[in-house]
Amino acid sequence: MAGTDPVKPTQMDQVHPYSKLTPDKVLAAVEGVGYETDARIFALNSYENRVYQLGLHDGPSIVVKFYRPGRWSNQQILEEHAFAQELQDLEIPVIAPLQFDDGNTLLRFEDFQFAVFPQLLGRPPELDNLDNLHVMGRFVGRIHAVGATSHFLHRAELSIERFAIDSRHFLLENSFIPADLISAYESLSQDLIRVMEQRAQALGELTRLRIHGDCHPGNVLWKEGTPHFVDFDDTMTGPAIQDLWMMLSGDRNQRQAQLLELVEGYNEFHDFKPTELEQVESMRTLRLMNYSAWLARRWGDPAFPLSFPWFNTERYWAEHILELREQFAALEEPALQLP
Repeated sequence: MAGTDPVKPTQMDQVHPYSKLTPDKVLAAVEGVGYETDARIFALNSYENRVYQLGLHDGPSIVVKFYRPGRWSNQQILEEHAFAQELQDLEIPVIAPLQFDDGNTLLRFEDFQFAVFPQLLGRPPELDNLDNLHVMGRFVGRIHAVGATSHFLHRAELSIERFAIDSRHFLLENSFIPADLISAYESLSQDLIRVMEQRAQALGELTRLRIHGDCHPGNVLWKEGTPHFVDFDDTMTGPAIQDLWMMLSGDRNQRQAQLLELVEGYNEFHDFKPTELEQVESMRTLRLMNYSAWLARRWGDPAFPLSFPWFNTERYWAEHILELREQFAALEEPALQLP
């Protein structure tokens, strides 16, 4: 769930944290840990962090991720790395950071922490193919089977407070929403939170485990019939359904058919609990509310106004409120079901 912070922020970024990360410094950081680059540097599609593909003289290209300063603690990043490595050691196709001679995966250059990953060439998964969804379910089930064997000590936890309540407060307290729309957003967002809390209370405590956290198709590379999971930056403690619902799309009948394939594959390695289907629309609501707050929290980073010029306009907030109203109706609809 991209863009979430470990603690509630108190203000927007005042200084662009990446203003000092020039191409020369990217090359210097990588060469400082022993790589001989050929000066080919290509910025990859990432906003929360800065991610680059670098060419090497004596081997295939590498991918280097510079973590946003102040977002995660060292302990949180190292837990991310350790989980990815644990999965990779069990031959689950995830892309874990490379280890150096001293065993380190988290490196430092000046004010930046960074990690180096092998490059993997693949394509986005075609999830309109039910066979592919079955395969995806199998591998997510394998990830969760491992995730259930231990606990995170430092990573964040998926919660209504963190993704909805904190997001709502940030937007209202920092004057992002136009004055003529504040009342509508304030009452609607509060109603959504109330319904989600009531639903969570009625369902009782869901089983929580270590999950990918942001398992949408953009974080999966398909190669030779196998999905490879990348970018564990948002790995967290949460219910299994969080790593599954974003693979469902289309009308209700389409989503129902997709769900059956996904869960059939998942159950080969880990038991899916059907009661979690009651939380799908709550998970979607949390993502919608968090996404707007994420953009707002990062609006001081010049990359964001350039990449999201439609954000923070009257039209954006009017459409966002309409989207939340539609989501309120979706929360009242019957959940998808398994036979």
